[in-house]
Amino acid sequence: MRLTILGGGGFRVPLVYGAVLADRSDRRVTHVVLHDTDETRLHAIGHVLAAQAGRHTAADPGHRPPEVTMTTDLGTALEGAHFVFSAIRVGGLPGRTADERVALDLGLLGQETTGAGGVSYGLRTVPVAVAVAERVKALAPDAWVVNFTNPAGLVTQAMQQVLGDRVVGICDSALGVARRAAAALGHDLAHAEIDYAGLNHLGWLQGLRVDGRDVLPDLLADPDRLGSIEEGHLFGVDWLQTLGVLPNEYLHYYYFTRDAVAAITSGTRTRGEFLLGQQASFYAALTDSPGEALATWDRVARERNATYMQENRAEDESRSEQDIEGGGYEGVALALMAAIARDEPATLILNVASAGTLPGLPVDAVVEVPCRVTAAGPRPLPVSPLRGAELGLTLQVKAVEELTIRAALDGDPRTAVEALALHPLVDSVTVARRLLSGYRARIPSLDRVFNGT
Repeated sequence: MRLTILGGGGFRVPLVYGAVLADRSDRRVTHVVLHDTDETRLHAIGHVLAAQAGRHTAADPGHRPPEVTMTTDLGTALEGAHFVFSAIRVGGLPGRTADERVALDLGLLGQETTGAGGVSYGLRTVPVAVAVAERVKALAPDAWVVNFTNPAGLVTQAMQQVLGDRVVGICDSALGVARRAAAALGHDLAHAEIDYAGLNHLGWLQGLRVDGRDVLPDLLADPDRLGSIEEGHLFGVDWLQTLGVLPNEYLHYYYFTRDAVAAITSGTRTRGEFLLGQQASFYAALTDSPGEALATWDRVARERNATYMQENRAEDESRSEQDIEGGGYEGVALALMAAIARDEPATLILNVASAGTLPGLPVDAVVEVPCRVTAAGPRPLPVSPLRGAELGLTLQVKAVEELTIRAALDGDPRTAVEALALHPLVDSVTVARRLLSGYRARIPSLDRVFNGT
């Protein structure tokens, strides 16, 4: 089976390859194709994967690792692919830092997927993602596309306009909420029924049923256990008990907007600026010392995970070891691929078309909900209806996502301003116009969306 990874020079690609190496099925991935527009990054990650394969072979000589090839040609990468993992970053990390800083300079939240930054990221990514979908349709029409590219729900919905339900979006943050809740109560998540609903980076765990009983109220009623999990640290026990549900961690930016802006602006660097410096050093180190590629990657990956959303924690508060070491989106992706390719049914939280799962949203609106996945693909499972406040926020953000898609595909700056102005984290039409002007000035790939080049 042939797996193509778009954005193959990205830092997190070794996570996916590590999961592929661990797969012992006879019907497993035999060939991994890495595609990237940056040849230097591509070869740097190639060194890490070669070291991973060498370590794997030494530990298990009878298990041959998948062949890895690299290319900067998209057509070559897609031909013959059974699965395509799309993990591109249009505008690179400099684009991400602009997403953050332009908003912060106007007193707004600066974050890559939430608020104005997410709209900016979506505007420049949608045309590229749709072009990729068109190439997949032409060169690998039977392939499944697994979208990692953020904003994941928005980009997945845009690609589905070309490929339909053969595009599935994934993210590990929703599953993380359920995993931590189950662990705090001493339950195995594999034996629980997850009631989670919303959009990517905008969802709520509404229930967790074990043996037919919802055990989430047990966690919400226990301040000690509730305060021990990541959500307790981010939102506070009192607010979680007030809500009566567990929010996705990204909802911190909606419930504590002023706090988040103050925390980010009080730091010397935004998250994007931290990663820009970290990854520049990482890729330079791999170029200088390819023989130490895997050790360097392991060290940097741990530092990256440990500092995730650090600005939203107290100064003396660290991320839990379980979350630092725990598996992420690569495990979801491999489980999805196994369910489809080998008909090994799995229940996963995915970004798929609603198909009526969440009343009030269009049937083709991509939502993030539990799905049963088989060889026929993912099928959304029934979930509890979103309550008034949660539904209202979901409807507003989905409207912004759909405006962003339309603005990007039409190259219409007026629609882009509308998307920014209607986002709940942007407080003025005037500011929305200044945001778009600032983003166009700082991000060439976004400006090209509107000037037709």
